[in-house]
Amino acid sequence: MKPHLICIFLILFFTWGIFANVQSQNFLNTTFKNLEGNYVTLDEEKGEKLTILDFWATWCKPCVKSIPEMVKLNDEFKDQGVKFFGINEDSPRNINKVRPFAHSKGIDYEVILDSDQEIMTELVVSVLPTMIILDENGKVVYSHQGYNTGDELIIKQKIEELLSNAN
Repeated sequence: MKPHLICIFLILFFTWGIFANVQSQNFLNTTFKNLEGNYVTLDEEKGEKLTILDFWATWCKPCVKSIPEMVKLNDEFKDQGVKFFGINEDSPRNINKVRPFAHSKGIDYEVILDSDQEIMTELVVSVLPTMIILDENGKVVYSHQGYNTGDELIIKQKIEELLSNAN
């Protein structure tokens, strides 16, 4: 690769990183509706050490496979300063399916309705499922796209690593 192309790539890479972190901090102060119809501000509800955003939709087959694993991870880490949020991306037309779906999958953490894809756009999420980890300051510190069996082990290891660095 030519040196000038490497420089352009590095500038774009670091600019995107700064942009994504500024964006993530802006969206944390925005109010969103949850499954119960209440309004939630993520900055007020975020985890003490880590906040995990799991983007999914009822029609997404890999999401259906990953959600039970996210529930297990939530159960394992919720007493360690980690807060999970399910970020549902179903369209307004399908929103009535979300609550029964979440209940059937045993989701016991807060589900935010993002039917206008505001959070998804702010964090430049283009694949479902996507899991994003934010540190205590709201900075994106890890992202995982898609889901294959065994990915939950990679995610668990990353959460453990980030928690050990936070202490």
